[in-house]
Amino acid sequence: MWMPVDSRTVKSMRRLHGGASVALADTVGSMAAGRCVDLARFTVVGAEIKANYLRPAFSSWVYAMAGPVSLGSRLHVWSIEIHYEAGKLVGSSHITTAVIPLP
Repeated sequence: MWMPVDSRTVKSMRRLHGGASVALADTVGSMAAGRCVDLARFTVVGAEIKANYLRPAFSSWVYAMAGPVSLGSRLHVWSIEIHYEAGKLVGSSHITTAVIPLP
């Protein structure tokens, strides 16, 4: 998933805001978890997220990709990497999602 680095997602000195990168990681991780369950029977919700900021992104675009670390019956753990458009790693996150049966 791509996200622009522009006036909507930057903080002072025109750097990508940490909250925007966490929102991107949360979205990508939650979407990935949702694709691994039967959404007619279960929902997934974020339980925890951890973010590491490795280098600033100043302009253009960043993209995030998620990969599974553990896919249990009740908890999923995902690793998300956020890269600058040129391919350099900007940040890394881990998200834990809870798999909850629907009533």
